[in-house]
Amino acid sequence: EVQLVESGGGLVQPGGSLKLSCAASGFTFSYYAMGWFRQAPGREREFVAATSRLAHNTYYADSVKGRFTISRDNLKNTLYLQMSNLKPEDTASYYCSADQYNERRPGKYWGQGTQVTVSS
Repeated sequence: EVQLVESGGGLVQPGGSLKLSCAASGFTFSYYAMGWFRQAPGREREFVAATSRLAHNTYYADSVKGRFTISRDNLKNTLYLQMSNLKPEDTASYYCSADQYNERRPGKYWGQGTQVTVSS
């Protein structure tokens, strides 16, 4: 059974940083592209970042480019999202995703999400 479990969310002040983690199990992690999406209340889920199987390619939404960094550890079966210079508009539930074939917008499997709130 595929499982994706996010952690690391919380409350942070504007300009602050957070690092999200996604622990994966139930599939061969290095065979899958991985991604982060987010969803704010009343809005549709949107793409944040993605990484190819061996992290040779990374993709970012324009709104987070230069502030967020996606990375993965294929030995630990873990995906990360380092978020810096956070803004109130980054407030959302953040979801980890996996997809064997779509490395730009991986969306086959999903985690349950972790809440990030940016507020003073």
